[in-house]
Amino acid sequence: MKKPLVVNLDLIKQKRSNKDISIEEMSKFMGYKGYQGYYYKENGIRKMSADDIAKISAILSIPINELFLKFKLPNR
Repeated sequence: MKKPLVVNLDLIKQKRSNKDISIEEMSKFMGYKGYQGYYYKENGIRKMSADDIAKISAILSIPINELFLKFKLPNR
């Protein structure tokens, strides 16, 4: 059985910050009215959908396969 892929939230935060994109701006780019929808996902409170990952990849110019960890973190 294949292990599920885990989104690398730390990489997403780092790349967003390096591009000087605030949580509020990223939320708008992602199509949210307020910042909380994206904030909850970037901080692991809510899971990201395939659409979210595709949008993040395009906004931050990161190949989709690089958005996933190569191993599963314990109880994060």
